[in-house]
Amino acid sequence: MTSEASNTSQTIAKLETRPLRPLPRLIFMSRWLQLPLYLGLIIAQGVYVWLFWVELVHLVEATFGNEEAIRQIVANVTPHGQEIVEMSKPSETVIMLVILGLIDVVMISNLLIMVIVGGYETFVSRLDLERHPDQPEWLSHVNASVLKVKLGTAIISISSIHLLKTFINAHAYDAKTLIAQTAIHLTFLVSAMAIAACDRILPQNGHSQH
Repeated sequence: MTSEASNTSQTIAKLETRPLRPLPRLIFMSRWLQLPLYLGLIIAQGVYVWLFWVELVHLVEATFGNEEAIRQIVANVTPHGQEIVEMSKPSETVIMLVILGLIDVVMISNLLIMVIVGGYETFVSRLDLERHPDQPEWLSHVNASVLKVKLGTAIISISSIHLLKTFINAHAYDAKTLIAQTAIHLTFLVSAMAIAACDRILPQNGHSQH
């Protein structure tokens, strides 16, 4: 009995250590071509951090009455094609729109982190963060399906921020623009719900077949 178990273990070990044939090895190694893409997203993350701090500095300076900063933040929240209103100090609406813009940057940054960390872990190579104290909770069970659902949820959050900014500044938009943005947001919402529903249904089908 012990001999049979030993032979089985040796067979499994040989199968696990068997080298790949040249073509499968080439195909499998091609996953590393995604590495420059994730490095590029890290650079994009740095750009968003820079934009966040620039906008935050302008907001603080405008609060203390800096005229150039006031003009800058008012211009940033004014819809394209609308006349920029001169202000001696930022209004509550302007401050709210700037803060929503900062939240929007944070949401997009979170989306980038999900794509960079989750995508690399799923499609390129293991990060081996199991014992790291700062390992994200969602990374412990991440796969392609979970990643799609989380990305869909993040996109809905970003779309919600954009829609809220539009509603706060609704007087600057026509009815068609408001309806179109609402329809786009609802489309994102329905799409995310459909992806989540498929993610719940498919494993059940898989278990029922066995």
